[in-house]
Amino acid sequence: MNKFAKRALITVAAIGTVLAVGLATTTVVNAVASNVEQERIEPYGETVTVDGHEMNVSIAGDGPEDIVLLPGFGTASPVWDFAPLVDDLAADHRVIVIEPFGYGLSDGTEAERTTENIVSEVHAALQALDVDRYVLMGHSIAGIYGIEFAQRYPDEVSAFVGIDTSAPGQPHMDTEFPIGLMAAAKNLGLVRVLTAVGGVGYDDPAYTDEAREQIGLISNRNSFSPTYLDEMAHIRTNFADAIGTAFPEDLPLLLFVVADNPNNPDWLALHERQAAAVDDGTVVPLDGEHYLHHTHSPEIAEGFRAWERNHAPANE
Repeated sequence: MNKFAKRALITVAAIGTVLAVGLATTTVVNAVASNVEQERIEPYGETVTVDGHEMNVSIAGDGPEDIVLLPGFGTASPVWDFAPLVDDLAADHRVIVIEPFGYGLSDGTEAERTTENIVSEVHAALQALDVDRYVLMGHSIAGIYGIEFAQRYPDEVSAFVGIDTSAPGQPHMDTEFPIGLMAAAKNLGLVRVLTAVGGVGYDDPAYTDEAREQIGLISNRNSFSPTYLDEMAHIRTNFADAIGTAFPEDLPLLLFVVADNPNNPDWLALHERQAAAVDDGTVVPLDGEHYLHHTHSPEIAEGFRAWERNHAPANE
C-alpha cells in the first residue's frame, strides 16, 4: 500500500472516529436533556380521554359562538402557536384549540395517522367537551382534514375558515419522506442540534420569550416522534385520498390565503376555485408567508368578524 493510500485510510478512520464520538455524545446529551426538559414544560389547558389516550385542549373566552382551531402539520404546540389569534378572537367567541395526538401536550398514539382517524379522534374530543355546533378554523393541512370533518358532521360545522390551508389537488404532495432517517436523526440528537442552531421560529413580536422557550421545549419532545412520523408518512396517501373531494356546497367558506406564493404560482387561484365551488365562498389574499396567523392575527380576527356579520351559518 502506498503512502497516499495509507494516509487516506488514516484520514477516513480519523473522521469516522470523530463522527462516532460526536454522534455518541449527541445521543447521550439528547437523552439527558429530554428528561430534564420534560420537567420544564409548563402545563396548560385540560385533557379529555379519547381511545384510551389523553388529548390536550385549551378553551378561552365565553362568547355565544364556538370556534374550533386545528393546527397545521407538525406544529409543536398548537396552543402556543395560535395564542395571538386566540387572544383576539376570545374577546367575543369561545375558542377551543385542539392538540391532536402527537401535538402539544397530547399523548402519542399507535393508531395510523389517516385523515379518517385524525378527524374521528378530534371529533371525539369535542363530544367529550359537549361542543356540538362550531366554526371550524384551521391552518395548512387542516384544510384536508376540514373537508372530511365537514362532510361527516354537517350538522355541527357551521362554517370553515382556512388560514393558508391545503387543498385537494395541490402540487408536490406525493413526496415519500425518509422516515427511517428522520427517526434516526431524532434518536441521535441531531434534531436537537438543528433546533439549537436554527431556532424554532416565532420571531414575531406577538410571541413572548416564554412562548418561544416553551415551544422549543415541546418541539424537542414532539418533533420526529413516532406519531409525528406516522402522520408524515400518511401525507402522500391522505392527499391522494382527498382528490375529488370538496366542502359541502351549502357550507360558508372563508379562506385567508398567501397572495403571492413563489413556490406555487397557482396557489391563490386554487383557493379561488375552491371558494367558487360552494354557494358562499370568500377568499381574502394577504401579503405574507404560510404562517399567516403569526404575523396577521389582527387582520384575520377582524376579517373573520366582518365576514361573520354578513354571512349566516349553514343549515340555520
